[in-house]
Amino acid sequence: MALRSGELSPVEHVTEILDRLAADTHNAVISLDTEAALAQAAALTAELARGEWRGPLHGVAVGVKDLFDVAGLPTRAGSNVLADAPPAKADAAVVARLREAGAVVVAKLHTHEFAYGPTGDIAATGPALNPHDPTRITGGSSSGSAAAVAAGHLPLALGTDTGASVRTPAALCGVVGLKPAFGALSIDGVFPLSETCDHVGVLAADVHAASVAWDVLSRPDGTGGGIQSPGVAGVRVGVLVDDYWRALDPALDAAVAAAAETLRARGASVVEVSTPMIDELAATYPVIVGAEAYATHAAWLAERPQDYQDATRERLLPWAAQPAKEYVDALRARRRLAAAMRAAVGDLDVLLLPTTRLRATPVGAEEVEVAGTVVPVRKHLLALTLPFNLTGWPAVSVPGEVADGGLPAGVQVVGVRLEERGVLRVASALTRE
Repeated sequence: MALRSGELSPVEHVTEILDRLAADTHNAVISLDTEAALAQAAALTAELARGEWRGPLHGVAVGVKDLFDVAGLPTRAGSNVLADAPPAKADAAVVARLREAGAVVVAKLHTHEFAYGPTGDIAATGPALNPHDPTRITGGSSSGSAAAVAAGHLPLALGTDTGASVRTPAALCGVVGLKPAFGALSIDGVFPLSETCDHVGVLAADVHAASVAWDVLSRPDGTGGGIQSPGVAGVRVGVLVDDYWRALDPALDAAVAAAAETLRARGASVVEVSTPMIDELAATYPVIVGAEAYATHAAWLAERPQDYQDATRERLLPWAAQPAKEYVDALRARRRLAAAMRAAVGDLDVLLLPTTRLRATPVGAEEVEVAGTVVPVRKHLLALTLPFNLTGWPAVSVPGEVADGGLPAGVQVVGVRLEERGVLRVASALTRE
């Protein structure tokens, strides 16, 4: 509103954002595109002076995960493998769409190395740090995008999500993370992790900002008109009761219970639902992603294994010996079990569940103790999000109610019969006062 009214010019806004990013203390920023951003902001300011308005992102500064090509900047994907990468010649498709809508790309942001991890603390440039507690992880792999938004540096950032990578960092950093349906946004110009699971998504300070971004990215004429009015009367909400879906941190299940009560009070119907196929479906994920990731990295692993971070190399190398049959079997099982899951929940509009089983864990910790039991971090940051990369359904993580006043808790809304705008409408009902 301030940009359109003239209270704030794009040049003033972008300059302020660049100054914030330059002073960032969370290791969220990989590079600033200062000269190009200020030139674009000046052009957009001149357009406003002529009465030209591209829509709600006109002059708005955005950040881009360093997995996306941005013309004039190298794409290093958090790895020394790409330390000498030349500047990209063209923008990734979604970056180009944001520019067309008037957004100003100001920075490339931290990513877990090659997006192969949900923690955000494995990268050539070191770990990203959670703005709520810098001794804790941001979550990954869209680590810098979540941290920059959570720190108040940016209103909006692009991320990717192959199994958790938009929603988990959004949950751990207390912001909004939208993973649209599979294929809804182009992955052209985005470094791949798993082509059958990769999604482009957005991280934003609130649901409205995420809705504006989705409208702009999803519609050629997206100017805000595709945003739905709030309201959940009559929406059928499923709460999952299988053991698989339970969090390890009781604050997370409590946040979901509070969210369910909020939706019920606003007219939604909340029912319990079981998905007996979920463990078998989830088991296909590491096989599929491991095989597809290894295929991308095989040549580099053979030629320059030392350039990978140890943790990434150790995750990739075991897939070299995987028989093709195991990969094909996993793809076939995924199709069968995803169909079975849809059949189990097909009369619902959305599912409501925790985004993660844990809140932000200490940087570098591979295991943590929960209620006297030592548990692996990575598994429990992925478990509740990855099923919806396998099914391809849209999902959004929003900050939940945290009764203990501690670290952020993410609540996930997953679309079954509702598409992205409907999922965001439900999410908005959870975040409105």
